[in-house]
Amino acid sequence: MLCGLLSACESPVPFYPPGQGAPDDPVIGLGGPAPVAVASRPRATAGPAATGADVYAATRPGRWSPVTRALPPRLYVPNAATGAVDVLALPGGRLVGRIPVPGGGRDARVVPSWNLKWLWVVGRDGLLPVSARSGRRGRVRPVPGVRGLYFTSRGREAVTISARRVVFRDPVTMRARAALRLPCVGTPHADLSADEGTLVLACVRPGMLVGVDVARRVTTGTLALPIGAHPQGVRLSPDGSLFYVADAVRGGVWLVDAARLQATGFIVTAPGASGLLPGRDARTLYVLGRGDGSLTAVDFAARRVTGRRRLPLAGTAALGGAAADGAALWLTAPAAGTVYSVSADDGGVTGMVRLGGRPVNPLLYPQPARYSLGGTAHFR
Repeated sequence: MLCGLLSACESPVPFYPPGQGAPDDPVIGLGGPAPVAVASRPRATAGPAATGADVYAATRPGRWSPVTRALPPRLYVPNAATGAVDVLALPGGRLVGRIPVPGGGRDARVVPSWNLKWLWVVGRDGLLPVSARSGRRGRVRPVPGVRGLYFTSRGREAVTISARRVVFRDPVTMRARAALRLPCVGTPHADLSADEGTLVLACVRPGMLVGVDVARRVTTGTLALPIGAHPQGVRLSPDGSLFYVADAVRGGVWLVDAARLQATGFIVTAPGASGLLPGRDARTLYVLGRGDGSLTAVDFAARRVTGRRRLPLAGTAALGGAAADGAALWLTAPAAGTVYSVSADDGGVTGMVRLGGRPVNPLLYPQPARYSLGGTAHFR
């Protein structure tokens, strides 16, 4: 059942303040550039976009690509219990399709292609392309063991991350072009620098970050975090100066200088800090706390916590994206077999769909953007 507007379905727990609780090129296939059209004028802000320094400027409300502006909103939810992706039509939450996950797997995810035309279903045994417009499925690419899938500048290459390797691939066929061995055990979590020349990825053993020059296909540096650190989500700041890195053990986010790959600070958020999601206005970074079932708001500019809210369902595991207008955030609660949305303003529940099984790693699609860098909702 999908709850209605906030006024009709309030959160059982209130919001807590801190301390209290080339665009003009033609579109060509999977790797082709996609131009941008502004469907409606977004609200003026005094945030990073006003200064001209904002890597997320094209993800503002109304900034649709012609590729996605006519697509109906869908929520793609891999289900670890069934080995399929449940496709939900929004706003009603009606199940409109199921997509098989190659080999299943609890870490299955759905990743938009660079040009926004295809969705890659990433499973234990390979990658399945699915047309975002028609739902037509392509041939499974037999690439086992993929944990994360990303795309380099202008979609020239796909980059897959496995436990021990980064592999550069053809973005359509997924055939390997080059490989780089990691000095650690990689996770699915990564992001690219503002110029998209460096991929920074998180490693869980030992707890460290690795920088990779995607053009030269070499490691550019590493950052060893304190002993016991458990890095998770990685997100670039709107001005491109910092990477924010969630640490599940220390319960917060590291601030990492993007140019030098050096830690410059740490912000305490909540136990089990994991998923990171920039708000639609690029002022706020949302940090999922698995340890206490919370969502913390961090001000990008002030670099401090501005709000914290308790989530209504225990065991919330992943953030799947912000609504096109930025008003709501979608999450999964595997233990409850549920996906749901909360207000980005006050944390009230705005929607809930009970699927059963173990829903993981949701993707809300489409979203305003020029292109996708992969991962979950890494749009620019």
